Amino acid sequence: MKLLSILIITFILALVGTKLYQGSWNFLFSGNLGMAAFIIFTGFAHFKFQKGMALMIPDLIPAKMFWVYFTGIIEIAAGIGLMIPSIREFTAILLIIFLILVFLANINSSKKRINLFKADYSGPGMGYLYKERIPMQIILIAWTWYFGIYLN
Repeated sequence: MKLLSILIITFILALVGTKLYQGSWNFLFSGNLGMAAFIIFTGFAHFKFQKGMALMIPDLIPAKMFWVYFTGIIEIAAGIGLMIPSIREFTAILLIIFLILVFLANINSSKKRINLFKADYSGPGMGYLYKERIPMQIILIAWTWYFGIYLN
């Protein structure tokens, strides 16, 4: 849930910034900037913690490092796409689908007790999935829908 602080802090700073500079609260811009900052940050994490990320991918999927880098690039591109009004809604739809599919890797990761940062099997396990990851995934999907589709 610490990662959500990137989303929330960016959102609040953008809201205050738009109020100060535009004279009104720009929820659409601020919400999308918050998600863009979050998803770009996690995209770059794919390059820093690639070994741990590769352990998250189910065994039946080949070329794990390719998928780690590819999904990192997708996340960075999604963050950029959310900030471009003409493709925001399409990007948000694809990002929601992506978040649902990536959740399968999170389930696998929790079952295997993967520690993403150490690239070993000393992770928190299923407790993390139920107490943190599922609520976070719901928030991310709802946030993306609200700011990327509903308000758009």
